[in-house]
Amino acid sequence: MRHFLYWLILIFLSFILQGRLSVIGVPLDLTTLLVYYAGTRYGQTKSLLLGGAIGALEDILSSTILGPNMLAKGIIGFSVPFFTSGGFFRWTPLLGIIAVSFFTLIDNTIVFLARSLFDTMPTAISNALFIAIMQSLLNAPAGIFIRPEHAD
Repeated sequence: MRHFLYWLILIFLSFILQGRLSVIGVPLDLTTLLVYYAGTRYGQTKSLLLGGAIGALEDILSSTILGPNMLAKGIIGFSVPFFTSGGFFRWTPLLGIIAVSFFTLIDNTIVFLARSLFDTMPTAISNALFIAIMQSLLNAPAGIFIRPEHAD
């Protein structure tokens, strides 16, 4: 029950902060950081479910079609444990920075492609690329601090 309340508070705060804060007009992408954190701590199944739930909530709140964020966050939740488990890569702060940047970029790409294919194109490709790169750079420093439990 304690973990559930902890996650509810984190999700609530991340939605409020990413809706209010921006850097040079680019909103923060804190929900991807939550899914990345879940992937480093809880494994594929739990982080997939949590990512899907966070993505569904993000889709509901953004008043667009249901699915793009749910798909993107679910894929990230499923993929992060593979990269941070230590089986393929040994975790280092640099790998953490690269992984957070990569997964933020993947999240933005999946959401943009899904919205473009199944709804109207949300923005020009150049704007989407700029936002994706900026959000990846803004999230990158968090990779230093979000460490897997097994990391030295």
